[in-house]
Amino acid sequence: MSLNYLEFEQPIAELQEKIEELRRVGIGQDINLSEEIARLQEKSEALTRSIFSTLTAQQVVQMARHPQRPYTLDYIENIFTEFDELHGDRHGACGAPIVSGMARLDGKPVMVIGHQKGRTTKEKVERNFGMATPEAFRKALRLMEMAEKFKLPVFTFIDTPGAYPGMEAEKTNQSEAIARNLLVMSQLRTPIICTVIGEGCSGGALAIGVGDRILMLQYSYYSVISPEGCASILWKSASKAPEAAEALNLTAERLRSLDLIDEVIPEPLGGAHRNIPAVTASVKQRLLANLDQLEALSLDELLEKRYQRLLNVGK
Repeated sequence: MSLNYLEFEQPIAELQEKIEELRRVGIGQDINLSEEIARLQEKSEALTRSIFSTLTAQQVVQMARHPQRPYTLDYIENIFTEFDELHGDRHGACGAPIVSGMARLDGKPVMVIGHQKGRTTKEKVERNFGMATPEAFRKALRLMEMAEKFKLPVFTFIDTPGAYPGMEAEKTNQSEAIARNLLVMSQLRTPIICTVIGEGCSGGALAIGVGDRILMLQYSYYSVISPEGCASILWKSASKAPEAAEALNLTAERLRSLDLIDEVIPEPLGGAHRNIPAVTASVKQRLLANLDQLEALSLDELLEKRYQRLLNVGK
């Protein structure tokens, strides 16, 4: 895979280019450069560890938005089996920005719901760049209620720059759709595990983010507003996004220290896109471990703990 290096990764990119050049020279001229290549690879790994050990909040946001980062369908493909996508809110639209359906997790029937941004231009337009419409939220709500009816645990994957802010969304009552999801999820009589896999921004994230466990990948972010949006409001300039990112406390480690999430899932060196099988295996292991803990509780205990969790947010 050809990696798309971010601006702060350019020293790594330059070193990797030297490694690739030596490989081409070695093949073309039948020269053994393996020792030099191995030395540069060790140097590249050390440099990567050094850079990623000191990422700023804004750099974490850039990682969360990386164009090669795995999306919900990548996690579904690698974690679940027998996925059967279900469409439509039964009122007016498919709700494509949110992908959802029934699947099996280690043979156990479950419901999976998550934002999907799309890779190609066509997919991005079809999925509305992962920005959910009221119809998408109502589809998610329909499937959550179905999960409750059939006693299926619910797994949500959060990755959105926010709910769609267009006029059509307002006409079909975007705020009501988000609020109803919050209400129903807070009372849903089945375990809910939410995982932030990329961007977790605004009400678009929260509408499928009320659960018994909130997990975050190491280089994801979760915030009431994007850094650019915050900077435009407070400083009247999106150029202040780095300062806003720091002030918003949006990184996984910071949110864990504030008890706003339950767990941070480590990513492979350089980010989830560097090793998708490894990161999906880690996510699967944590989903199974948390599900075992939740299923050991009675429904009344589950709902009481969820209620207390919501009451304690911000304390």
